[in-house]
Amino acid sequence: MALRAGHGESRVPGVTRILAVCLGNICRSPSAEAVLRARAEAAGLAAEIDSAGTGDWHVGDPPYGPAVAAGAGRGYDLSALRARQVRRGDFEAFDLILAMDRSNHQTLERMRPPGNRTPVRLFMEYAPEVGVAEVPDPYYTRDFDGALDLIEAAADGLIAQLQNASAMRPKA
Repeated sequence: MALRAGHGESRVPGVTRILAVCLGNICRSPSAEAVLRARAEAAGLAAEIDSAGTGDWHVGDPPYGPAVAAGAGRGYDLSALRARQVRRGDFEAFDLILAMDRSNHQTLERMRPPGNRTPVRLFMEYAPEVGVAEVPDPYYTRDFDGALDLIEAAADGLIAQLQNASAMRPKA
């Protein structure tokens, strides 16, 4: 699986850099960051995981309390994370950008620097078996556990693809 079409190797060979993006970076994307980080570590994958929001109104804020509590209930620590806004430089800094919903995806595509080819995908593409295209915003739905269920399913699918891609690379 080519994560970074047309961009050559990661800055650190063998390290995959992934950015999870939602609207405010206080619920879905920090949850995805924590889940992906834990899953990548458990799988022994070298990965740098970060998260950001398309909006700027929560910059510097910690994740939303109920999202922190739901994550903690499953062993994920979101407490040290702080919201930030997506920057144009993120398109060069990351190998894969994951949007939590179609609106985030459209905003990211509008932000994309000319000529940039970093893949921007809906996160749920990595869990097609679930039959859901987007991770609903639990800030509005109040279903933090349901959002985590979807995030974990997509994270597992992405990690499996990364493991398969890693197994296909020649050993140094």
